[in-house]
Amino acid sequence: MEGNQSWITEFILVGFQLSEEMELLLFVIFFILYIFNLLANGMILGLICLDLKLHSPMYYFLSHLAVIDMSYPSSSLPNLLENLVKHKKTISFDSCTMQMVFSLAFASIECLILVVMSYDRYVAICHPLRYTVIMNWRLCIVLAITSWACGFSLSLVQVFLLLRLSFCGPQKINHFFCDIRSVLKVACGDTWISEISLFADGMFILVTPISLVLVSYVRILWAILKIQSKEGRKKAFSTCSSHLCVVGFYFGLAMIVYMVPDNSKQEEQLKILFLFYTLFNPLLNPLIYSLRNAQVKAAFYRVLQINTTV
Repeated sequence: MEGNQSWITEFILVGFQLSEEMELLLFVIFFILYIFNLLANGMILGLICLDLKLHSPMYYFLSHLAVIDMSYPSSSLPNLLENLVKHKKTISFDSCTMQMVFSLAFASIECLILVVMSYDRYVAICHPLRYTVIMNWRLCIVLAITSWACGFSLSLVQVFLLLRLSFCGPQKINHFFCDIRSVLKVACGDTWISEISLFADGMFILVTPISLVLVSYVRILWAILKIQSKEGRKKAFSTCSSHLCVVGFYFGLAMIVYMVPDNSKQEEQLKILFLFYTLFNPLLNPLIYSLRNAQVKAAFYRVLQINTTV
């Protein structure tokens, strides 16, 4: 076996078996969705930077979420679009490695930022009088930096463990991008260390955060029910509903995509879910926060008024 091992310079991404006409059609659809994603999240980021009324911890973390939702699709979609328009399916070993690093990192960071945002809502509703003291800017910056550092650290560890393995078999990856679990299947040797590490990573980055989010929102709901005024309850619900929708969509898809055991019969369905996770999930955040959040809509109208007067 050792004599048959060789250094692979590129992989073949199997993706979806489609005709050239269908690939061109998908290229147009995916390109439009990708551009719309960049514009929508860029608009949220711009509004938060330009409007002073949005300079609060909640929107500070939302700006990080917007950056992640632009970055995560950008780690894999440009290569997918190039392959669709050129009707090729190859990716270099270095590009594949970078895809794994960034896709894992941004997915992990988003989980952690969502947990931090749920804690922010918990403090705002359960401890409103102490909110500005607890959620001071120093703590917000530390939480954001910790989320980014932790996400990239976990990603680099996983990719380092994978790169210790050899790739001597068929270099076909049954995916449309370099998902680390799919790349692991074409590696030679004993992969149990990487598999256990990925499972532990999934437990830490998915199961633990969703548990913390659920605990936070149970306490938030209990606090909201104690509010006497109907207007106060309505305001509290509207403050949390946007974030709860985002958390539900994100963690629901992520649990299916990353925590479901490998099954060759479900590979095509998982690829479609990954596509939805990559293309549509980052679009949901700006849509939900712009349509359901009165402060974001008000900031948008204020920016429009300033531009029209100028």
